[in-house]
Amino acid sequence: MTKFEEEHIKFNNEYGNCKSAYYQKAVRHHFKNWHSEEEFQEMKESYWNQAESILSMLEEIKSLKSQLQQQALPVVPEDVDEAIKYLKNHNNSTFSDLGDILTNKGFKWLNDFQFKDRRFGFGGLNNKLFILSHLAITGYTVEKPQLFKLIFPKSTTVLEKNGELNTFSDTFYQKYLIKNAMTEQEIKSIDERYWQFAVPVGDGE
Repeated sequence: MTKFEEEHIKFNNEYGNCKSAYYQKAVRHHFKNWHSEEEFQEMKESYWNQAESILSMLEEIKSLKSQLQQQALPVVPEDVDEAIKYLKNHNNSTFSDLGDILTNKGFKWLNDFQFKDRRFGFGGLNNKLFILSHLAITGYTVEKPQLFKLIFPKSTTVLEKNGELNTFSDTFYQKYLIKNAMTEQEIKSIDERYWQFAVPVGDGE
């Protein structure tokens, strides 16, 4: 005897003596959501598949949203990043306080950003402070600095970041060449004469 049959007999024993119309209504109400075990399993699998599909779609939406946010964030030079960090730690700063931080490249970037977005107005140093504050709140990414390796003609000598010159065997030369790659500013701070040997490091290196 199935569970449905057991339930039906039990229900019939309780309500069998009632008037026919009431009994029929009670039966329909009591068993309206009843499903066989097979039907229940099919429904369960169907709902589970739907739930998995919805979760998968939500993950895709979340991933796309994250990608769009990353794409939308402005890419700032390193000195603009430093200026923003300085402002975060010094509440009452003026633009002149950033004179030792911002380079010509950073100042030009701020001018270009201000020109492209009319919300910030034209010119005015206070407007640039507002841009820096805006970036601190809304977010940004920092530009990856261009690195250079120093290749001396017919030599496996490497200029290390501490300013020392060391010669390596062919096996280790390329490894240490990339490991000691530096920015233009770092190379020139050691000795400007080294700059003539600078070769840009590619993305795959």
